[in-house]
Amino acid sequence: MITRQRLAAGVCALLAALTAGIAFPTGAVADETAEQAAPKVELVLDVSGSMRARDIDGGSRMSAAKQAFNEVLDATPEEVQLGIRTLGANYRGNDRKTGCKDTAQLYPVGTLDRTEAKTAVATLTPTGWTPIGPALLKAAGDLDGGNGTRRIVLISDGEDTCQPLDPCEVAREIAAKGIGLTIDTLGLVPDAKTRDQLSCIADATGGTYTSVQHKEELTDRVGQLVKRAADPVVTPVAVEGAAACTSAPALKSGLYTDREEFGQHRYYRVDVKPGQELRASVSVAADREVNPDYGVLLRAVTVHGREIVRGEAAGNGRTDVISTGLRYPKAESDDENAPAETVCLQMSNSFSAASGVKTTPGMPVELTVDVVDGPDQASDVASFGLGRGWWLLGALVLTGFLAGVLWGWVSRLRIAVWRTN
Repeated sequence: MITRQRLAAGVCALLAALTAGIAFPTGAVADETAEQAAPKVELVLDVSGSMRARDIDGGSRMSAAKQAFNEVLDATPEEVQLGIRTLGANYRGNDRKTGCKDTAQLYPVGTLDRTEAKTAVATLTPTGWTPIGPALLKAAGDLDGGNGTRRIVLISDGEDTCQPLDPCEVAREIAAKGIGLTIDTLGLVPDAKTRDQLSCIADATGGTYTSVQHKEELTDRVGQLVKRAADPVVTPVAVEGAAACTSAPALKSGLYTDREEFGQHRYYRVDVKPGQELRASVSVAADREVNPDYGVLLRAVTVHGREIVRGEAAGNGRTDVISTGLRYPKAESDDENAPAETVCLQMSNSFSAASGVKTTPGMPVELTVDVVDGPDQASDVASFGLGRGWWLLGALVLTGFLAGVLWGWVSRLRIAVWRTN
């Protein structure tokens, strides 16, 4: 019975915390208003020999890509700084070592000169190898600097031919740097292996993967991704959690990213003044193959390790992201000079890597912290996260009890009448 009560209370707390995180994005709103650098996008185009294939609406893959680029360049928003990088465009030989270095910036990231960019695209001819990993590393460097949106759009029709530099591992390393760079991938008439690789690259950085079969699909999707870079977004702040609360970084309201290894504990500190409420949520993305049955735990503890409140969630392999959250209201104080309480957020996971899967870098973590004015009565939300829902729960229990008593009386009356007749 006690176990059931605890389980029900935990579920209710989780629902309440997640609802609070969605309904009160105080830190996120503040970040949106901050001045940001111009958004940057780099289109990375595969110009390997396989792009000669004529299987997109009767034309070659290369001609479809050129048409898409020309139309996208015409529609690129003025505020977006755009660049173009190629892979496999220059080396025609058979030396693998040389071919895997064949990536070059066709048009530098900056204010767009549409005529100049189109002229550069027109010179492309399908040529060599497919060094996706090296091209992504170079593209990340092209977009380095500034705090605005940064996005790589990779268009390819085949797997990377420059292993063991696995492009999926490269994408994870880029994400692990915490620079807020997203990689979106598009596969031109892809086979299963190409689809898996491009999907893995996108998943590692929170991007999207799209399979393309027609010219219009390619043009529309690339255009959408370029325009998306111009949309106002909340840029997460990279932070590194500590192994102990005493050395943990101090966080304020906002959105943060980190990396957590399998089975690791990470600590963060938040100051909560009397009359304020701490609302925190965390999401962990399984950006590689993991064993089923895993969980994520987020605890608010005192500096001495006493648990205040917790949120936890479990998964069974059916989702790539698992999230949980918590709320902690700090009661008002009669002392106007009462100090803030340091609350330690402890995050841990029970993921385990599948056989042969690398465990580094750690899995991507997104942490939301909101410190807001508390409710009029802290006890309203302190009761296992149900808040004023306890009144509703009590009313339902009372209604059920009265209904049961009334039904019992009616049943007894009907039996008495039946016996009399």
